Amino acid sequence: MTASSTRSLPATTGNLPVRPQWLASHREDVLAPDLPIVIDHRGGIVRIGAHEQRRKEDFDDGSKSIHALARLPDVVVKLGGLGMCINGVGFERLPAPPNSIRLAQAWAPWMQTCIEAFGAERCMFESNFPVDKGSHGDAIGWNAFKRLSGGASAHEKRASFEGTASRVYRLG
Repeated sequence: MTASSTRSLPATTGNLPVRPQWLASHREDVLAPDLPIVIDHRGGIVRIGAHEQRRKEDFDDGSKSIHALARLPDVVVKLGGLGMCINGVGFERLPAPPNSIRLAQAWAPWMQTCIEAFGAERCMFESNFPVDKGSHGDAIGWNAFKRLSGGASAHEKRASFEGTASRVYRLG
């Protein structure tokens, strides 16, 4: 797709199946500059298979990419999808699902990196249910998001739980 062909795209938001590292270095080549880009599931975290032995390196690389993407003003990030087995947390192997405290503790490094880089105005918590069902229930996941935003102001909570999504997806 050429830059000229992307200019005719409607000004809507959709999902892009690309890794944040790629998008951070190719943004101008991909889409029209006024088209919002939503990074889904915090950009995707893979910590199984070959990545199991590279967890620290992958976290560090992913964090650098998140910070690079945050420099692009039209990029926002969805915070969620961390209950998928591919994330390698291992909750699906427990005899009972984790509570929201354990989820929040496990997710904090990735979520906090995004919130610090993008700010609440460009973050939105997301449900990935029923895909995350193998690790936790939907209500438990939302309670974990509430715990993760415990130190945020009322304005920041409104942005990350509703405002960013309403603005980006033109819901209200």
